[in-house]
Amino acid sequence: MGASWKMVDEGWGRKAVDFATLSEPGNVREYVTLHQHLRVGDGDRLLDVACGAGLAIELAVARGASCAGIDASARLVAVARDRTPSADVRVGDMQALPWDDGSFDVATSFRGIWRTTPSALAELHRVLVPGGRLGLTVWGHIKKSPGAWALAPFRLATSAKVDNQAAMVSLGRPGVGEEVLAGAGFVDVRRVSVPFAWEFADPETFARALASTGPAYEAIQNVGEAAFFEAATRRARELVRDGLPLRATLDVVGYLARKPS
Repeated sequence: MGASWKMVDEGWGRKAVDFATLSEPGNVREYVTLHQHLRVGDGDRLLDVACGAGLAIELAVARGASCAGIDASARLVAVARDRTPSADVRVGDMQALPWDDGSFDVATSFRGIWRTTPSALAELHRVLVPGGRLGLTVWGHIKKSPGAWALAPFRLATSAKVDNQAAMVSLGRPGVGEEVLAGAGFVDVRRVSVPFAWEFADPETFARALASTGPAYEAIQNVGEAAFFEAATRRARELVRDGLPLRATLDVVGYLARKPS
């Protein structure tokens, strides 16, 4: 992994507390919906891949599951461990999971596995029990989303980085995720709609939350933090509503599947 490992923690971990408190709470609708589809409950052993600051793990534990998680960012893992001390949360590579075959009944990943990381799916297949359930989410059709404005500042990254982001999210295109999951050995693959909306108190809070993410770091590397914040707040100011939060509704796709019995 080398340099790529370090870059993940630099991009996602450098503002871990901002991400955990300002950005990740907006993902709750997504987490709850997928857990409901997967019927997560008492007795389930659940692994969350690219678990970030661990809010999805905390919610799964509240449903009765015993949980493990893995993320490349040590600083985000520290937050996840603080939130749920009972969970087995590790710093590591999702493409080389440090658990034995058949260790889990359920596996999830919330916008953490991409078209560019297919070997992570092979690893999830390996660590699931026969009949184990899998749930993934990925970005869907962003350009047609009412909240597309909220992700526009990411395009301030270099053209190579923007192209890579597009390749990553292509897993959400119709038919693509189904084909990739089937190729990894999963069956009963189906696509579900997942509600997703970010809400913020004001443009400045939005900019601070967005700046805590990995794609924002790629843009900041290219144009600088001041230019990124200016771009992030400019459009948001036009969308301020009296007495209501800023709201960005975005298309998120869910995939459900299982390992053959």
